[in-house]
Amino acid sequence: MADLAVGFAAHLRLRGLVVPPDTVVGYAKALDALGLADRDGVYWAGRSTLVRRPEDTPAYDAAFADFWDGQAAFIHRSHSSLERRIVAVDLPQEEGDGEGEGEADEVLRWSAVEVLRHKDLALLTPEERDEADRLIDALRLAGPRRRSRRRRRSHRGALDLRRTVATALRAGGEPVHLAHQAPGERRRRVVLLLDVSGSMADYARGLLRFAHAAVSARDAVEVFTLGTRLTRLTPMLATHDADAALAAATAAVPDYEGGTRLGDTIGEFTERYGVRGMARGAVVVILSDGWDRGDPAVLGEHVARLSRVAHRLVWVNPLKASPGYAPLAGGMAAALPWVDEFVEGHAVASLESLARLLSNQVTDRRAG
Repeated sequence: MADLAVGFAAHLRLRGLVVPPDTVVGYAKALDALGLADRDGVYWAGRSTLVRRPEDTPAYDAAFADFWDGQAAFIHRSHSSLERRIVAVDLPQEEGDGEGEGEADEVLRWSAVEVLRHKDLALLTPEERDEADRLIDALRLAGPRRRSRRRRRSHRGALDLRRTVATALRAGGEPVHLAHQAPGERRRRVVLLLDVSGSMADYARGLLRFAHAAVSARDAVEVFTLGTRLTRLTPMLATHDADAALAAATAAVPDYEGGTRLGDTIGEFTERYGVRGMARGAVVVILSDGWDRGDPAVLGEHVARLSRVAHRLVWVNPLKASPGYAPLAGGMAAALPWVDEFVEGHAVASLESLARLLSNQVTDRRAG
């Protein structure tokens, strides 16, 4: 129950709720007492322990439906989302003790959903893939923010002379109240460049669903695919139906699971879109294993140019989690010096970490 309570709390935090650890402990104890059979009991236990403000109720209801409805479907397929295994440990008999058998039970618990979150996307069964799709669809990308030139009212910060004088004039010329202002914030654009070549076939579906979740969660997100040509997918993914968006996206990509010209397509994006404004000041995420049939020097040159335009460059490589992996392939080795973050992308948990990484790209202190 603790695993489920922690997972649901994380789901709530992605929707903006403040969930302190002590409330999660209380919710886990409530679930342990109630069980999972009574859905209304599970709902009200969380509502009374995890929701601190009335205005958070709609977000809680939406998160509850996403998490527990999908969890119930998973329980139905796997017979139990939380299996308890009792391991009996026989203690040695003590001399002169007729009651020779002692009893000590070690309770081992595991969550099937937790196992699925860390399982490689390339190794999923069809049933597990459906569950992984649900978990990816539930991701919410808050995204980075940037400092804007527009000022906003604040309780502290620089003196707002205009408002201070206006207030003073209404008070007979005495500056009774000092008004302050601080720099405003705006969303920083996120650009996803997704490799859909044959070497990425096992991961392209999950990464496309991640891209759809990003587009659905916020504006200022652009999605392109990299293969033998560059394809813009943002309009196809701008729908709330994930399955329909995925079908439209794959149909729109003529080179899906085909060859790859990674360096050329990144260069085309930089030339056609990046330097003309789309990548300027943006967080650019390349989701690729780094295999390229072209000249590694060309890939390195184009990635270097893109990194000079973008605010930050993140490379997501599904192979990074493989034991003994080292970025020694020609294309990956040439691009890596220009990458700000090099992270995994092989499982649902790594995509959740990517969403947190992008959301933690807090406001840049520069005005640009």
